[in-house]
Amino acid sequence: MTDKDTQKNIENETAAPMVDAGSVEAAIGADAAASAPLTAAAPNKLTPGRKMRGDTSRRSGRPSGAPGSNQAGSTGGRNAGSRRSGGDSRERVKPEFDSKIIDIRRVTRVTSGGRRMNFSVSVVAGDRKGRVGVGLGKGIDTAGAVEKATREARKNVIRVPLSPQMTIPHAVEAKYASARIMIFPARGRGVIAGSSARAVIELAGIKDICAKFLSGSKNPLNNARVTIAALNNLVKIPRSSLRRKEESKGE
Repeated sequence: MTDKDTQKNIENETAAPMVDAGSVEAAIGADAAASAPLTAAAPNKLTPGRKMRGDTSRRSGRPSGAPGSNQAGSTGGRNAGSRRSGGDSRERVKPEFDSKIIDIRRVTRVTSGGRRMNFSVSVVAGDRKGRVGVGLGKGIDTAGAVEKATREARKNVIRVPLSPQMTIPHAVEAKYASARIMIFPARGRGVIAGSSARAVIELAGIKDICAKFLSGSKNPLNNARVTIAALNNLVKIPRSSLRRKEESKGE
């Protein structure tokens, strides 16, 4: 053998064999898994007062996986929705008296501390069945003044004697402060009146009537009060006398 052949054989014997890298990594992983101690998975630690987000067993009284556990919650939601959408079927009670504002003014009161602004409101209230009244209220805002005036108007209600045709039995005249008025029945002509007298007559439920102011007063409150005074002076005539009067007119 030559020196070259001897040297080549020596190199082949001393060369390290080639090993697959994948097989080496697999072997290392298997050895590590075998040598590692077996440990149980630690449970999810929760505080005693807290519970998991998806757990509804405590809320519904049933296990979270049991069927029908959310039935109570859905029923409560439907009931709450019906209450919000108007489950109360009771209708609003209509008030006994209707009211109408005839005058709103802003008044000033001068005091030692300065000027104080208030509102003065005049209101007519009636049930359209023969009862009517006038009230005056003052307050720092219009809502409070209207409420006070309406309350006073209900306290000052009078009853108007009406005929079967819902009109006054006879003509009448009255005076209040500088306002004067004359009221008389007008069969078949409706309500002929102006200013605040019309509001008083309509809320009293009177039909076929004519009202005429005999003074030049432009105060709505005084005009309403003189109308109330005139209606309060009416005398109720018995129906028998009314029938005799109608029969005499027919003859």
